Amino acid sequence: MKCPTLYGHPVGGNDGAKRRGLAVTDDTGRAGNGRKVAKRVTPAYLDRAALHYLERFASSSANLRRLLLRRVDASARAHGTDPQEGREWVDALIARYLRSGLLNDGLYAEMKASGLQRRGGSTRVIRQKLMAKGLDGDQVEKALGSLEGAEEGEAEWNAALAYARRRRLGGFRPDRGLSEDEARTRRDKDIAAMARAGFDLETARRVIDKEGEE
Repeated sequence: MKCPTLYGHPVGGNDGAKRRGLAVTDDTGRAGNGRKVAKRVTPAYLDRAALHYLERFASSSANLRRLLLRRVDASARAHGTDPQEGREWVDALIARYLRSGLLNDGLYAEMKASGLQRRGGSTRVIRQKLMAKGLDGDQVEKALGSLEGAEEGEAEWNAALAYARRRRLGGFRPDRGLSEDEARTRRDKDIAAMARAGFDLETARRVIDKEGEE
């Protein structure tokens, strides 16, 4: 009896799959060793995966592309699918999402930057995080220009205050009954914490020495 084939390969059992170096799975979608095996990618599968991710998280186009390409590579390793074809599917999907507005890198950059500033992200940290999401320099600079206080040159100050408030540093600390030596040591530690968070020393000192905050 002739063994049936799929895409030119025999599919008559696990032995053929083993010979081709592909993952062998049972009817639960797990390999023989019990580990979960990557899904075989198709255009429809990538579309579902992308929409599922965007339902939960905002994303830049470059970040979504990276996530989908990981699935393409995993499928190639597990099932022998063509990675170049998978990359073409991903590129077409990203282009379609950008045309439809489902992805908007400019809006994403501004929203991400604003959220990071509210949590006390310094300009340096915000820039690094936006670049890590695959946004280009123009998009990053435009997003930084949209930050609260940017037009007045106060964006960094606002972020520094937010960081000190969240971390309860300087005047935001409730325990102020310290000796002079203890207060000096605490001040140095707080300034160092601000510096590690990406704020320049002048801004860090101004925030930590600010009085009257609750």
